[in-house]
Amino acid sequence: MKRLADVKISVLDLVPVRHDKGPAESLRNSLDLAQHVEKLGYNRFWVAEHHNMDGIASSATAVLLGYLAGGTSTIRVGAGGIMLPNHAPLVIAEQFGTLASLYPDRIDLGLGRAPGSDQQTARALRRERSGSADDFPEDVSELTAFLGPRTPDQRVIAVPGSGTNVPIWLLGSSLFSAQLAGQRGLPYAFASHFAPRYMHEAIRVYRNHFQPSAVLDKPYVMLGIPLAAADTDEHAEYLATSVYQRILALMRGQSLMQRPPVKSMEGLWLPHEREAVGDFLGLAMVGGPEKIRAKLDVLLEQTDADELIFTCDMYDHADRLRSYEILAETARG
Repeated sequence: MKRLADVKISVLDLVPVRHDKGPAESLRNSLDLAQHVEKLGYNRFWVAEHHNMDGIASSATAVLLGYLAGGTSTIRVGAGGIMLPNHAPLVIAEQFGTLASLYPDRIDLGLGRAPGSDQQTARALRRERSGSADDFPEDVSELTAFLGPRTPDQRVIAVPGSGTNVPIWLLGSSLFSAQLAGQRGLPYAFASHFAPRYMHEAIRVYRNHFQPSAVLDKPYVMLGIPLAAADTDEHAEYLATSVYQRILALMRGQSLMQRPPVKSMEGLWLPHEREAVGDFLGLAMVGGPEKIRAKLDVLLEQTDADELIFTCDMYDHADRLRSYEILAETARG
C-alpha cells in the first residue's frame, strides 16, 4: 500500500464565481492559487471545461491554460478536462500544440466524453457536427495522431501540434473511459469528486483491461477528491456549507454562483436533498489536519491510487489557499 507521502497531490480548479463578484476576479484568483500551490510542491494544476454555468469561469479552457502557464514556471498545467464531443480533434490538437510549444513538458490534456453541458448548449458549440459520445474512441485516435509524428501520407497536420506528443489522459465518471484508457495504455483520472459510487469498479475495470503502451508500462490512476480543510474540524464543517449549497443548487437547476457559508444547513435542504448531496460528496475530505490525514490513509489503503487531485470550492479565496496549505503539510507529515 502506498503511503500518503509517496503519492503525488494536484489541484483541479473549477474557477468558482462568487455571487457578489465577477469572472475577472475568479480568473485572477485561479492564477494566484496556481502560483501558491506551485510553491507548496503540488504536481499539476488542472481546470475543467464547463459551459452555460454562471458559477464556473473556465469555459475557454485552452485560453485560460495559457494565462496560468504563463504565470507559473514549474507546475504542470492542463485540462481536466476538454470535453471532446464539443470540438473537432484538429482544433484541440492546434490549441494544445500551441501551449506545448510555448511551455514544453508542462502541458497535460485530459479528455472527457460527455459534453459538460445541456443539449442546447452542446448544439450551440458544435452546430452541424454531431458531437456524439459514441465517436469518442475514434476522436481520441484522431487527436492522438495529430499530436504524434507526421506520417508520409498525412494530408492534414496540426501546426503547432504535430510531433508535440502532448500527454493525453482519459477522464471518466463511469466505466466506459476506464476500459478505453486501459486498452489504450493511457493514464486514467476518475471523477470521484462527483461520482464516488462507481470509483472502485472503475479502478478495477481500468487495471484489468490495462495494456502496456509507449506511454505507460503499468496502470496510473488519479482520483478527484473534494477538499475542505481548515485548522479545526468545526471550522472546516462551517466552510464546507458553501460547497453543500453549490451542489444543492446544481441538483435544483439553480445558479451555481458561490454562496457564503452558513452556521447550519437546516431549513435550506430537504432530507432527501441532504442525502443526495452527501452521496455526491461521498469522498469529500472535510476537517482539520488529523481528520484529513486519517481519511486519506483509508482512501489510499482502499484504492492504491498513484495521484490525488483535489478541488476546493470555498467561498473566500484566503480560505482556499489555507486549505491547500494544510493538505500539503499533512501530506508531507
